Amino acid sequence: MTTTETNNPANDPLSIHRRAIIVDMHADTTQRLVDENVDLETRLQDGHLDAVRAQEGGLDAQFFSIWVEPELFGGGGPRAMERADVQIEAVRQLAAKHPETWELATTAADVRRISSEGKIAALMGLEGGYAIDEKLANVERYYLMGVRYMSPAWSVSTSWAGSSGDEIGKTRGLNDFGRQVIREMNRLGMMVDVSHLSDKAFWDIVNTSTKPVIATHSGCRAIANMPRNLTDEMIVALAKTGGVVNVIFYPEHIEPGYSEKKKKVDVEIAAEVQRASAAEPGTVARKKLARDRVRSAEYLKRLPPVSVSRVVDHIDHVVKLVGIDHVGIGSDFDGVQVVPADLKSVADLPALTKELLRRGYSEADVDKILGGNMLRVMAEVEKN
Repeated sequence: MTTTETNNPANDPLSIHRRAIIVDMHADTTQRLVDENVDLETRLQDGHLDAVRAQEGGLDAQFFSIWVEPELFGGGGPRAMERADVQIEAVRQLAAKHPETWELATTAADVRRISSEGKIAALMGLEGGYAIDEKLANVERYYLMGVRYMSPAWSVSTSWAGSSGDEIGKTRGLNDFGRQVIREMNRLGMMVDVSHLSDKAFWDIVNTSTKPVIATHSGCRAIANMPRNLTDEMIVALAKTGGVVNVIFYPEHIEPGYSEKKKKVDVEIAAEVQRASAAEPGTVARKKLARDRVRSAEYLKRLPPVSVSRVVDHIDHVVKLVGIDHVGIGSDFDGVQVVPADLKSVADLPALTKELLRRGYSEADVDKILGGNMLRVMAEVEKN
């Protein structure tokens, strides 16, 4: 290689990374805004996401998860709605207080414009349909508040959609109301997210939706055999809708055998986790944060490190199955207690691009994976 070629920005992974529009489909930082009152304008000493590290990592658009934990806030009702509403307001306030850094986005065109202005687009997705409180009108209510995707359930099944995380979900798909919800999302232009759903609910959604279906933060079951992940058959079906599988960074969902090791550690540290919870005088949400801090520290010490290369293994798998147009990224930053060793925060996103290029992906491919595919889906779903 000549010196000219070596110095050519087109051959430099960081330059290629900076030119891409990077869209992360899922981070749980919203709960930190509400429960810890963190200032995302400063470099935080913990967690995975803030504006300083986001700009270092080249992030252009972040979907903030609006997550109502049913065990803490109920699977519906005024309390669940209030929990969702307060998170939406926190994201709106982030953009209102720091317009030089963040801007609220609701369309693909918004994302492209905000990125071109050197700011970060803030978007929102409902993780679990608990906050719609089994009322169809509330789907539009949240759409009008800026929500642009929803998964019908998180780890706890709703009455109308089965989850991959509980016993009921093993036999529950969508009921008639659930199918109405999907059709209403299609009508409004809200993306349908199948991450966390039961296999039966997945198939019911794919067979009901007339718009592309997405998984915002999932892995491939062929690599890591977890109910949370998608089978090859599911990936093919999702791609046929025009949708995208956004690969999660969470080691438990991408590294074979990791889940079993984690369960053993959970048993070993159970007493310490409960002590931390009991010692926290605050709200139920703050008690959960105390438990998760212990888990994060102990997982780091006791579990084997996982690399960014494993994330790319899942990307490779999707590409081999259905092509380059149906894969993206959904980090689950701030929603998990452990992340890949070389993908510790949003600042490390260039490591992902470097690994993709190392494996032979072109700049056009990288553009699609990092955000282009999801911008295409957003634009498609927005159409009436």
